[in-house]
Amino acid sequence: MKGFTANLRIIKLTGMPPESYQNLSDEALAEMVLKDAHALVTLIRRYESRLLIYIRRISGFSYEDAEDILQESFMDAYRNISAFDPSLKFSSWIYRIAHNRTISAYRKKKKAMGDVSIDDDDEGFMRLLAAQSDSSNLAEQSLTKQMVNKILSTLPERDRTVLVLAYIEEKTYDEIGDILKAPAGTVATWIHRAKKKFHKETGKTEYIKKTI
Repeated sequence: MKGFTANLRIIKLTGMPPESYQNLSDEALAEMVLKDAHALVTLIRRYESRLLIYIRRISGFSYEDAEDILQESFMDAYRNISAFDPSLKFSSWIYRIAHNRTISAYRKKKKAMGDVSIDDDDEGFMRLLAAQSDSSNLAEQSLTKQMVNKILSTLPERDRTVLVLAYIEEKTYDEIGDILKAPAGTVATWIHRAKKKFHKETGKTEYIKKTI
């Protein structure tokens, strides 16, 4: 991975961040960013891999396009770091930035998009299937990851996003609410509706098999 760290032009470091920084919380590091670029590098290294995967999961972007969005997301975070509230979770804040960047790019490129991808996470795949109301029926249909990717790709943007956040990323309702700027109760409703739509699409397995 070429990585954002290698391309970040706003910092020019001559050495590695102090080892002690690894013991600091995300929120503490965020407060230090404007005074110490090493803090920013530490945060980038903590989040670049997981955010890159998240971007691809909800969009279907190529690795290269996803990495471009990742870099733009970290630039946005740096430019707006003074607005970060340290009483909140940094992880939800940075996910929200990456999410907004991804959705904006997705809407522009939607016609040229491929399927979303959860192939890198076996446990996430099983959690998503187990969350459905009729798991035995799903098992009988022998849904593959490729078929699940296809189903997710057909769902509306918000439905796909909340399923990925809840079952692949394992975010809580409160964390999803922070990322999507919605109350936890609303998130619960969105997830319930998304699960019903996902389950409905599983009934079209023969058609799906013909399209992959």
